[in-house]
Amino acid sequence: MTAEMLRPAPRPAPRPALRPARMWPRDVLKVGVVGLRTRPMRAFLSALGIAIGISAMVAVVGISSSSRADLDRTLSELGTNLLTVSPGTTMTGEQARLPAEAEAMVGRIAPVESVSAIGRVADADVYRTGKIPKAETNGIATYATRTELPATVGAEIRSGTWLNAATASYPATVLGAVTAQRLGIGHAGPDTQVMVGGVWFTVVGILAPAPLAPELDTAALVGWPVAESRLGFDGRPTVVYTRSRDAEVEAVAQVLGATANPEAPNEVDVSRPSDALAAKQAADAAFTGLLLGVGGVALLVGGVGVANTMVISVLERRGEIGLRRSLGATKGQIRTQFLAESLLLSALGGIAGALLGVAVTAGYVTSVSWPVVIPAWAVLGGMGATLVIGVLAGLYPAIRASRLSPTEALTQP
Repeated sequence: MTAEMLRPAPRPAPRPALRPARMWPRDVLKVGVVGLRTRPMRAFLSALGIAIGISAMVAVVGISSSSRADLDRTLSELGTNLLTVSPGTTMTGEQARLPAEAEAMVGRIAPVESVSAIGRVADADVYRTGKIPKAETNGIATYATRTELPATVGAEIRSGTWLNAATASYPATVLGAVTAQRLGIGHAGPDTQVMVGGVWFTVVGILAPAPLAPELDTAALVGWPVAESRLGFDGRPTVVYTRSRDAEVEAVAQVLGATANPEAPNEVDVSRPSDALAAKQAADAAFTGLLLGVGGVALLVGGVGVANTMVISVLERRGEIGLRRSLGATKGQIRTQFLAESLLLSALGGIAGALLGVAVTAGYVTSVSWPVVIPAWAVLGGMGATLVIGVLAGLYPAIRASRLSPTEALTQP
């Protein structure tokens, strides 16, 4: 026996370790789509829950932002430098009165650019005809007014014209927007008359709504001279309106009370009408927070629906999972498959909800003539939230599916 025969045979080269096939993103997408297509109705209902939550959130944020933009536009047109002076209460709790010289004294403040006033005319109820019972006043007040009022408060004439130096001395009146509606008067003209304090006045104009002076909306405005000569007006202003330079508004507000009524500055109320609109905006913001909470709850319910769908999908597809594991699919690939299905389900709901929310917002704000403002963060944030929900809702079902052994999945019904 030769030495070559005694030499051990060479060992065969080691075989390379088997590696599972790699799933590319395109493969993951295909597997996820197939899983949803096999149960379209269930997938649709689960995505619908997500869509409702996202559309609610986008619509709430969009409508609120559009409303805020409309308010900002209104304030920029009307200005925030309007201050009003009105009588407060005395030390005994009675209604105070402004002196007759209040308007003239306020006009002497250096930063004041324009000033005007209205004065309540007592016992001067307004009626469409003389046959209406005295008690049915419709909440309409009569005010003596200056001819500079529209320019000072930013009021606009909807029909007819404003009082001038001539008509202010004659029985002529301008009605507020609400007053004209309550009296059933649609236009101004020489043939349109109302009875003010027992005297027939010709309606020469009708105002548009005045956001910064809402008391004008429910008023009948007559000239200062005719109010004194025909209606017994005492000449004392009820509200003094003043416009100041923007940089000096706060300084003017601090001296208005003492200037309008030097003898009793504590009996004077000074206000900034634009602050009321800002308060309304703050109230709308609080309401928006409430609605966002409702949208968040709807989104949570949608996420629970997705999780429920994925858990049931794992239970119903044991055979498929077992077959894939037998053919070499790893636990990671099974997890990836079910996570992909959950993400696709949530993404479809998120995209549909975002589009629906944008459509609802655009339709509503267009109907009320607001500027369409839909923050990008609301849309992108809503869609990002759906992806987070998709991961959270699909994580447990995916892990549960990956832990099934091939024999367990194929043997159990």
